[in-house]
Amino acid sequence: MQFPERFSNLPEYAFPRLRTLLDPHPAGGDVLHMSIGEPKHKFPDFIMDAIAEHSAGFNNYPTNEGCPELLTAISDWVTRRYNVPCDANKNVLALNGSREGLFNACVALCPEKKNGRQPNVLLPNPFYQVYAVATLTVGATPIYVPAHRENGFLPDYASVGEDILNDTSIIYICSPSNPQGAVASKEYWRDLINLAEEYDIRIFADECYSEIYRDTPPIGALEVAHEMGVDPERVLAFHSLSKRSNLPGLRSGSATGGPDTIAALKTLRSYAGSPIPQPLQMAAAKAWSDEDHVIANRAQYLTKYAIADKVFGDVPNYTSPEAGFFLWLPVEDGEAATLKLWQSTGVRVLPGSYLARPTKEGDPAKGYIRVALVAPEQEITRGLNAIHACLYEVNK
Repeated sequence: MQFPERFSNLPEYAFPRLRTLLDPHPAGGDVLHMSIGEPKHKFPDFIMDAIAEHSAGFNNYPTNEGCPELLTAISDWVTRRYNVPCDANKNVLALNGSREGLFNACVALCPEKKNGRQPNVLLPNPFYQVYAVATLTVGATPIYVPAHRENGFLPDYASVGEDILNDTSIIYICSPSNPQGAVASKEYWRDLINLAEEYDIRIFADECYSEIYRDTPPIGALEVAHEMGVDPERVLAFHSLSKRSNLPGLRSGSATGGPDTIAALKTLRSYAGSPIPQPLQMAAAKAWSDEDHVIANRAQYLTKYAIADKVFGDVPNYTSPEAGFFLWLPVEDGEAATLKLWQSTGVRVLPGSYLARPTKEGDPAKGYIRVALVAPEQEITRGLNAIHACLYEVNK
């Protein structure tokens, strides 16, 4: 049985591909997983209490678009965080993880044609892989725009040219970016929103790492769009408790946008959505409403940033992340470095090329590995020192 032709060029997903690369070879030391961004910090104590308190809700079908308590908690958080008005009933949709929304938004909102032609969707390269699959699902053309050192690891979407922009319907952008940890400035957002206004393009702003940062909260697409007074349907922002609250298994994400956009997503979700169980929605509402645990979580990552900066400070072209919890480390060849590291130390990282697509200009991620800073501090220290000794020390 074959996949439809539109999926025929999909590479194997990153983590099965990583297993194929590494698992035939023995680990060269105690295994340490630094390849996947699965938060390991303790989630808030009140989560289990909230689930127990509302456990009778497992006996009922959950509210598909989010129960009132959850939608209110999300909308209140958006207003506090970004200083924008947000109506719980009109501007917010609860998601079963942000990946669902990033996929279904393209399904719900990408037209079959733009200017009588197949539409384009612009993606950063490297990128979160669901962007590409969503694009192919709706029959659009993915345009991979490099995010490399020279442009601050944020794609220059204006550079693709007028012919491509005229037929573009959607732009995906991740800030703070995965994998590089770059943060879009207010100027970057203004330029991107102006570009979208000029060519009538929707912006899908993936901001799932927005609460893990050093000193200054990353500015968001919604607040810049609000300041500019643009059409509220222009920007759709996605957030999540997975990184913010160390709750990847709770599957609480959100989409925030204009009322017509959210109405379209709700319509699709009525048919195809997978709602979160009601007790988990109530627990998520408590997490969205609390900031103390988020501050404590962020402090742990600040310590890990400091460890990474100390270990890799002598590495040429090392870029300390502005936000998020990944290191984007320069190497000659990401796949070769990943295999060497595994065979020599037992540390497991991800080749950068597994998160990108090669284009005629080359592969902007081939010369990198992605390292997740999610393990406990002691393990992070051991792992980063092992990476440095294996890949960067002379004569090693």
